[in-house]
Amino acid sequence: MPEPTEMNGPDLAKMPVGGAPGTEGKDSVANGHTENESNPFAEYMWMENEEEYNRQVEEELLEQEFLERCFQEMLDEEDQDWFIPERDLPSVGQIQQQLNGLSVSNGNGDEILRKSILNPEAKEFVPGVKY
Repeated sequence: MPEPTEMNGPDLAKMPVGGAPGTEGKDSVANGHTENESNPFAEYMWMENEEEYNRQVEEELLEQEFLERCFQEMLDEEDQDWFIPERDLPSVGQIQQQLNGLSVSNGNGDEILRKSILNPEAKEFVPGVKY
């Protein structure tokens, strides 16, 4: 059957009274619904429980967001546990700065020895040996 937009005057006159293709032989009521249809508002009945439906959808979205956050946290923790040399080892520049900050001097050692209260004549400590 041709589309309603493709019909011209004579084809339009041959169309059934209901106006919609496939409704031949069915009685049409003024509002577009058939008389034998049990509830003319059946297609709108979902709106009756719209608040419940919205609540369920919102809960599902929140649960999905929560699971995504948990999964991302799990991945972040796993990344922290892995040893990644580029991230976990200091760079060559940092090592050179630390080495430049070190110095060897014995000028302070004599003063430490003079102030010490340790006994220089004491026996050497050996773990597990009783004296």
